[in-house]
Amino acid sequence: MNKQLKEDLQNLEVLLEEAKNQGIDYLHNIAERQTSIQTLKESVSSLRSGGIGGLGALQLFNEKFERLIVGASGPRYLGYVVGGTTPASIIGDWLATIYDQNPQTTQAQGDVSIVIEKQTIHLLLDLFGLPHNYLGGFVTGATMSNFTCLAVARQWFGRNFNKDYAKNGISEKINILSAVPHSSAIKALSMLGIGSNNVIMVDVEEGEREAIHLQSLEQQIIKLNGQAFILISSAGTVNTADFDDFEAISKLKEKYNFWWHIDGAFGAFAACSPQHRHLLKGWEGADSITIDCHKWLNVPYDSAVVFVKEKHKVLQLETFQNSNAPYLGDPNADINYLNFLPENSRRLRALPAWFSLVAYGKEGYKDIVENAIQMARMLGDFIERNESFELLAPVNLNNVCFTLKDTANVSNFLTTLNNAAKVFMTPTVFKGKQAIRASFVNWRTNESDLEMVMDEMRKVVINLDT
Repeated sequence: MNKQLKEDLQNLEVLLEEAKNQGIDYLHNIAERQTSIQTLKESVSSLRSGGIGGLGALQLFNEKFERLIVGASGPRYLGYVVGGTTPASIIGDWLATIYDQNPQTTQAQGDVSIVIEKQTIHLLLDLFGLPHNYLGGFVTGATMSNFTCLAVARQWFGRNFNKDYAKNGISEKINILSAVPHSSAIKALSMLGIGSNNVIMVDVEEGEREAIHLQSLEQQIIKLNGQAFILISSAGTVNTADFDDFEAISKLKEKYNFWWHIDGAFGAFAACSPQHRHLLKGWEGADSITIDCHKWLNVPYDSAVVFVKEKHKVLQLETFQNSNAPYLGDPNADINYLNFLPENSRRLRALPAWFSLVAYGKEGYKDIVENAIQMARMLGDFIERNESFELLAPVNLNNVCFTLKDTANVSNFLTTLNNAAKVFMTPTVFKGKQAIRASFVNWRTNESDLEMVMDEMRKVVINLDT
């Protein structure tokens, strides 16, 4: 055995204790951690001939990088819809690394990890109030969830022509309809060979809305003259967390032939709140749904869920099966994830979610969701009261979309705000206006954090005016 490996194995408890203590220190002080850093000049080092061992690597990491790690999982990081990590999910993530399982199949040579994943899927369906007629599995993020769902939709589209696109490639133009698709869905269309520019754009409702205009949608459907199509709808748009009318879409689905996909990356969690679950009424009619767990579920990154109706099981198998690898087992076995999702090699992503769901239950996630909504509304109220800002849309859920009355100052305001490293927000464009978006999903965020956010915003505005 290599000398350094042998020493690290003998000192494993010391190594893990050092890492644990450093992690605890980070988590206890995350509210004080900087939320952004200045652009760095990257320095590249050559790989050493001999290693320096685990403790040496930790020391070098601390010297070169640790102080530059931002508090992206902290309470005032309001960019990109980034969640935090609940204590229980950290336990699950550590154990997922330690056990290092590859969830594949429940066949004779399988292991319990796939059972954990399937049970976690059932817990999530319970959390969202969805029927258990969906098959589910974990992927890396919303991009891969959208990719997976739309890949099965692509196979469904081919079936309308008695074609197997997974085996023979796409031979017809695939009709895609959407109003405000997330960039990850557009990216998925590019990766699937459908084409990122081949979306038939549907109008949105008037005013501050980003939801599909139902009359415009039906007009576009009629223009297709009976052709099959794929509809990408939204449960929480990125700017204003707007929702499409799922009840109305359900009725259209009774009249027309289409695959209905819902991107509910973070908006699906509205189902956890009795006051907001009406936003999702009718969504159980969708063929596929994207959920991103690192957002409002507050588990570590590299975690999202795919939901596809069980009636499409054959299509999903046709899309992802390892048909030329008999050593991987029977592709028709009961939910062999090797043949139902894009990856053959997968970490046990379900474990952090399982721990957090079991630890906090429906009440815990109700509290997390409703607290974030309350924080968003508090910020929205502040913006409406402050003469320097303009709220661009009502606070529907957890996203606050706003601008400055003097839009020429938006970029300077945001740069200055983020450079102070106490709060982080991201730029956007809404209805042609340069804007800013603040997104609340972190379980830690509280009123004292909001006070600091608002104080920082006031300071920046005063400095811009002077």
